[in-house]
Amino acid sequence: MSNPPINPSNCTIGRHLAEQQKKIPQSTGNLTSLMGDLATAFKIISMAVNKAGLIEILGVTGEKNVHGEQVKQLDIFAHDTIVRAMSHGGHLCLMASEESPDIISIPNKFKKGEYVLLFDPLDGSSNIDANVSVGSIFSILRKKNRKSVGRLEDCLQPGTEQVAAGYAIYGSSTMLVYTTGAGVHGFTLDPGIGEFLLSHPNMKIPPHGSTYSINEGYYNQWHKATQAYIRFLKNGRENNKPYSLRYIGSLVADFHRNLLQGGIFLYPANYQNSDSPRPKLRLLYEGNPLAFIVEQAGGRASTGHDRILKIQPTSLHQKVPLVIGSYDNVLAYENFLQVTPQPNPPK
Repeated sequence: MSNPPINPSNCTIGRHLAEQQKKIPQSTGNLTSLMGDLATAFKIISMAVNKAGLIEILGVTGEKNVHGEQVKQLDIFAHDTIVRAMSHGGHLCLMASEESPDIISIPNKFKKGEYVLLFDPLDGSSNIDANVSVGSIFSILRKKNRKSVGRLEDCLQPGTEQVAAGYAIYGSSTMLVYTTGAGVHGFTLDPGIGEFLLSHPNMKIPPHGSTYSINEGYYNQWHKATQAYIRFLKNGRENNKPYSLRYIGSLVADFHRNLLQGGIFLYPANYQNSDSPRPKLRLLYEGNPLAFIVEQAGGRASTGHDRILKIQPTSLHQKVPLVIGSYDNVLAYENFLQVTPQPNPPK
């Protein structure tokens, strides 16, 4: 007897994961349990974000992270929440966080599993004091050597090796969006019952959008090909109507809007001179998981030259240019770069 169809209005993320698991006969259920632990962590972070001004965890700690950025109190809270929630489940062999300079080992007192968790605990946290939407991004890999307890090399796998990826966005509502390579599904947190409910099944990004997201304050630092592309959008040469600029400055929020409505997000390399690319976004914690999601939704993600998911990572905090969104829009940008190639494109 076949399973009844899922009713989005009452399907929790736990039930949805269980239904997905049934489609894979060899599944052990470990990934399902791991995702359940992550969902719990995101509920805790969501509660803290919504009460940040009341429980005095706004502002900076006075320290800087591995990237030289001011660390927000909520960054540390989110980081610690995820580490605590994920350490004891027995599904992970190690973790790595944008906020930590080195890999995070699972304490010896806990059972170790076969998965690796990479995460950005609170993307967009520089905007948190202004009540702007922020989010958590995650990527899950399987360790390369089953006999290993987890090593750095297990983190440094290309994005094509991801077994799951997703993000939670904390805004007017809290949403959890994830993929395991079988489509993209979105869940909205119902605060009344404390459950993530399926609200956006089988999400698909429109193949073409009329909005672009980029920090134009860096215009003079871009290569001339990127400048030409933005002028092209603003002049309306494609459809005789200028594109609309929609830039929040929180990657998760900008990406989420474009996933739903279509469009392109760009954070190209800045060139202080003709041969010094300076990308900003992190491959492991931002580029790979969002690229996995957007490709599963029918979109495209690249550096402008190379597919993000094919890049071989060389370090935990490697940075890359990121151009991501509707397939046709990203392809159009890549074509601009082919006509006017950038000097020494970053790999």
